[in-house]
Amino acid sequence: MSEEAKNNAAPEGQRAYDFAAGIFPLTRSLTGEGNRQTLRMVNEEIADAGLSFTVSEIPSGTRVFDWTVPKEWVIREAYIEGPDGSRVIDMRNNNLHVLGYATPVDRVVPLEELKQYVYTQEDNPEVIPYVTSYYKERYGFCMSKKQLDALPEGNYRMFIDSELKEGSLTTGELLVPATEGMGDGEVLFSSYICHSSMANNECSGPALMTALIRHVAAMPRRRYAYRFLLYPETIGAISYLSTHLEHLRKHMKAGFVLSCVGDAKAYSHTQSKYGNTLADRVLAQVLRTRENVRTYRFLEGGGGSDERQYNAANVNLPMVCFSRSRFAQYPEYHTSADNMSIVSPEGLQGSFDVMCEVIEALEYNRHYRMTVPCEPQLGKRGLYPTVSKKGIYDALQPMRLFIAYADGSNDLLWIAERAEVPVRDLIPVIESLKEHGLLTTQETGLPEP
Repeated sequence: MSEEAKNNAAPEGQRAYDFAAGIFPLTRSLTGEGNRQTLRMVNEEIADAGLSFTVSEIPSGTRVFDWTVPKEWVIREAYIEGPDGSRVIDMRNNNLHVLGYATPVDRVVPLEELKQYVYTQEDNPEVIPYVTSYYKERYGFCMSKKQLDALPEGNYRMFIDSELKEGSLTTGELLVPATEGMGDGEVLFSSYICHSSMANNECSGPALMTALIRHVAAMPRRRYAYRFLLYPETIGAISYLSTHLEHLRKHMKAGFVLSCVGDAKAYSHTQSKYGNTLADRVLAQVLRTRENVRTYRFLEGGGGSDERQYNAANVNLPMVCFSRSRFAQYPEYHTSADNMSIVSPEGLQGSFDVMCEVIEALEYNRHYRMTVPCEPQLGKRGLYPTVSKKGIYDALQPMRLFIAYADGSNDLLWIAERAEVPVRDLIPVIESLKEHGLLTTQETGLPEP
């Protein structure tokens, strides 16, 4: 496929891919200038929508629930020199070569001692692993097992020019409000900015978010406000919840962590703690029309992203995680192989399309009620064929099913599930019935979608 064809096939996906490629090389961690630069680039990417993230700095040492905001990590240089004086590895070539949050070191050691400070990926000798030590001070390096095994005997210089200082943790927040006269609460999207040079498990989330921000901002009417958050994984979510929990309890209706959304292999739904929130229901309904869908229970496999924090004890917010190939379920995860070659414009476009359907379904999800008893006479309104013939009514089945269940007791998602009809196929039905005065909402005092 030509570049022009790719751009035409996945315009938002291509733009998201290009943005992901731009932020890919930055050195990020829990804290530091790389995170700030990422947020600056995000703001540049959404400037055409007239929006920007509000950037906040949370000082080191701040108590956030049971956690403490760590010191800020400054990393300037890291390398290992071999016996001949040449550099065996250099973070300037790949920033995964230095252990995340490594403390400074300048030592010359023999090969056997050097190996104590080098991390490799035992099950894949070709890749550099992504390894961090956020909450225990140590120094170290990462390289492929193949490279380590090939090192000759001799003395090696380990050098890291870094600093752990009193600084701050950087977060970004953007709210796109509901349109005037509306406002049924908030829908939250979050992703993270703490992994160096991870394409799927890092850059894809913020890249998709920029596309969704432009989409939401362009919506002529918004029933919900849409809140977008970018911060380092885990500690960022905990820090945000420590100051916004009561607001979210009052206003948040559904939330989605965007993690590993750039490849084109699968669609994954990691459920909330009980799997029964509005976020669970709408994502499941949208994904039911896709192929290769994977559903994971909360914390299945022993891991999770920031949905862990939003579903934690004494928090219990309606948050799920959306992915393509889920974290820890693809072989490139947390290694140098998670590069721009495993994500694609088509993969990001697929994620964008899913989330746009989720947003539309949420906007339309109400308890609907027909305004007339029994079946309305659709023919006189031009909604029913005037000639009866076998098979001619198949296209009317979504409307018939919707009318049957639109008695005020069932919301749109329930009707779609019961009728086994995609939500997107019921939205034109809703609009058509409303146009002819046949449909209203059961809720009182709520504006029409």
